[in-house]
Amino acid sequence: MTDRDIRDKDREFVGTARSLDPKVEDDYWRANYMTRPYYVTGEAYELYQPAYRFGWETYPRYEGRTFEELEGELERDWDRYETRGSLTWERAKRAVRDAWHKLERALPGDFDKDGR
Repeated sequence: MTDRDIRDKDREFVGTARSLDPKVEDDYWRANYMTRPYYVTGEAYELYQPAYRFGWETYPRYEGRTFEELEGELERDWDRYETRGSLTWERAKRAVRDAWHKLERALPGDFDKDGR
């Protein structure tokens, strides 16, 4: 990939990121987090919120690549994420992946070619 290709991709990602409304994402997850298979009865949304936020903030940066191929890099980023709260990566990654897949489903086609 050339520098120009990278710059073009960065512009595409910025476009996606700009169309993302963090309030809409937060409202969606606040209303739905208890329906997720990783939810533990009695846990507050605020425990999961940083993981969802991390997902919707990082997805545009890596758009076009699968969560699975980036998991190691995302784990390192999570460990440096200032507002990660008390969740370890092992607990957070399913919520992060959920946020990624929600955004992916909003895009036309199968952008990262993972069948979703």
